Amino acid sequence: MRLPPLMLLMAAVTIVGSNSLALSPVALEIGRAFGGASAQEVLVAASLFGAGTALAAVGIAPFADRIGLSRALFLAICVLVLGMAGTALAPALWVVWLAQAVAGLGSGVALPATYGLAAEIAPKGRESTFFGRVLMGWTLSLVFGASAAALIADLAGWRAVHGVLAALGLLVLLAMALSPRMGEVRAAQGASPWAALRVPGIGAALAVAGGYMAAFYGLYAYFAPHLQVQLGWPVWMVGAVPLVYGIGFGLASLGDPWIDRFGARAVAPWVFGGLVVQYLALAAAAGWAWALVALCFSWGIINHLGLNLIVGRLAALDPARRGAVLGLNSGVTYLAMFVATAGFGWVEVALGFVACAMLSAVCVLPALGDALRRR
Repeated sequence: MRLPPLMLLMAAVTIVGSNSLALSPVALEIGRAFGGASAQEVLVAASLFGAGTALAAVGIAPFADRIGLSRALFLAICVLVLGMAGTALAPALWVVWLAQAVAGLGSGVALPATYGLAAEIAPKGRESTFFGRVLMGWTLSLVFGASAAALIADLAGWRAVHGVLAALGLLVLLAMALSPRMGEVRAAQGASPWAALRVPGIGAALAVAGGYMAAFYGLYAYFAPHLQVQLGWPVWMVGAVPLVYGIGFGLASLGDPWIDRFGARAVAPWVFGGLVVQYLALAAAAGWAWALVALCFSWGIINHLGLNLIVGRLAALDPARRGAVLGLNSGVTYLAMFVATAGFGWVEVALGFVACAMLSAVCVLPALGDALRRR
């Protein structure tokens, strides 16, 4: 079971992504199992997952530069598997919240370690192409994780969803144990959690990442409930959302070499400008279920390219502190997830899905402004 490094990194992203995206499609099912709790109450688990990820990414991930990113990734996946198993066995809703917080601690180290290793093994001049291949793990998590979650929940119950994810996580750990360790750059300096804040250019890059991620997670969390409650779709049909999104996200990898060819600064304004238009289109289509699902295809394409630009920019800032830099990125990402899941929930209850989509467009405007300035 010896796998190439890129496949291992892709598998790690798949496990992290599947856990983070699986709650929304089955939120109503989990609520019914615990006394009729609302989707908003269940999705507190998603907020706590984001908070745990942010805490670990800022406070723990920088130490990956000391012990080596490969070892840090293995330990992080162990913690993530523990959280997913705890979710599957939870006897009460508060245990689901706690287990997802634990899963977040593992994810907070796993993602920066994965992205850092991708940057280390990528040949010079092909960084965006390599990042694109690793980001394909998000496609797998969307197509085979989030989409399958709705189907599995319909057939075997929501507990089976996280039970399957925990089992897949154990397989990833086995593959990592049997495969050669990837080459690593270790930091000579101490790994202070805040040391990366002194890296030139990191402030603007993190601001772009925060707005971008808040726009995605805030709207995604309430996509499935909108289709179910407002438009009357059953839970198994809601799986079409991550499926179509994931297909678009995966196909966008064909465009990653163009980022290497033309340069990130030239491509970024088009990508982030297109994303603003994308969210406005989702707002306009809020009353038509199949139109929303169709737009998820272009949403996936643009989000893949945007994520590649953001991670590639951060990974290039300081090779010796990639764990710390990318840890701050994950911290900002899941802090944005925590705030957006709660904040967009209030907006959705008060003003509806259209207002959430328009708020997502506003969240991307700083990224567009930064891209125009840098160009």
